[in-house]
Amino acid sequence: MHQLIASPFLGDYLVTRPDSERGVKIPQGRYNELRSAGADEIAPEWLEKAATQCWGLNVGGRALRDVVLVRNESAYGFGRASYELNLGCNYDCEHCYLGVKRFEGLGWSDRERLLSIMHDAGVLWLQLTGGEPLIDPLFHEVYQMAWDLGMMIGISSNGSRLHNPKILNALTTRRPYRLTISVYGATEASYDGLTQRRGSFRKFQHGLTAAVEAGLPIKLNIVVARQNEHEVAEMQAMAERFNLPFHMFTNMSPTIYGGPESLPAQSQEFQRQRKPFGGCSAGVTFFHADPHGVASICKVGRDPSVNLISEGIGGLTNLAGIAEKLHTRTGGCSGCALSGTCWVCRPLAKLYQQAKAPLASYCQHGGR
Repeated sequence: MHQLIASPFLGDYLVTRPDSERGVKIPQGRYNELRSAGADEIAPEWLEKAATQCWGLNVGGRALRDVVLVRNESAYGFGRASYELNLGCNYDCEHCYLGVKRFEGLGWSDRERLLSIMHDAGVLWLQLTGGEPLIDPLFHEVYQMAWDLGMMIGISSNGSRLHNPKILNALTTRRPYRLTISVYGATEASYDGLTQRRGSFRKFQHGLTAAVEAGLPIKLNIVVARQNEHEVAEMQAMAERFNLPFHMFTNMSPTIYGGPESLPAQSQEFQRQRKPFGGCSAGVTFFHADPHGVASICKVGRDPSVNLISEGIGGLTNLAGIAEKLHTRTGGCSGCALSGTCWVCRPLAKLYQQAKAPLASYCQHGGR
């Protein structure tokens, strides 16, 4: 298995390590040197020095085939993607933006095709998500193939399955660069209350402890809802006790169908004022794939979309045009005098409007 990845990325050339967020930018000439080198050639001195300085990794005197996987250029220009393995979940969280969580997905041959398309499109960073990805019956096969293709893998999980020996073995044999674990409370009462699953807090504790002991690169996503807002300090203390970085998630969104059922979980005390939306790379250098291999510009703007299984990689060329149309102001936002400093993108505003959410949750007019 490779220890390093050399890859084009959005006009640059990088050397990355699968289990690290750090990387090294290299000139095109050095990338070409690695691409044209024979598999039996010894790692060049510059790569040896870079590996030592960046990761403390000794690759001196070793054949390139045992050190680095060199990825080819792509004509499609995508560097990042996310993939929902399955919308199914073993929790039923009140705040979940997925709405109806169906256990559906592609068979293995179509998943192989989807991952190959992602690879050929240039995707270097891939987020595996759900639902809960670790309960998907083909998680191990998807994870191994994506890793072996030379993608940097991030996983978003509720942590409930991380104590499973098979899962731990998969994640320690081929290590991700990041494992993001959601935190729904600091006590059994609040945690199980938000997830609506008895025993979920105990499973989370076991999974988090096992992942920390395995030395996995963990980041906590502390979800603040009305059910656990009184435990914010305790959830932060949990992260500090394990010496883990954390992010605070406080603003609830409508479901992907524009439904309002996730909004009552909003903590009014911790709802933060958003920064003005400054644009994004959705549909241009990033795309999202759902459990059926349908690609959209992101997790929010899901329609129109492109079926990658039936259309193939060429369908990705349509996403930039779709993104441009989705970001055009429509409906109640058309002609808005404050449109230059919108708090959310147009696709997300549309979902809020469909859910008949209060203006204050997504629009500057709500505070006027």
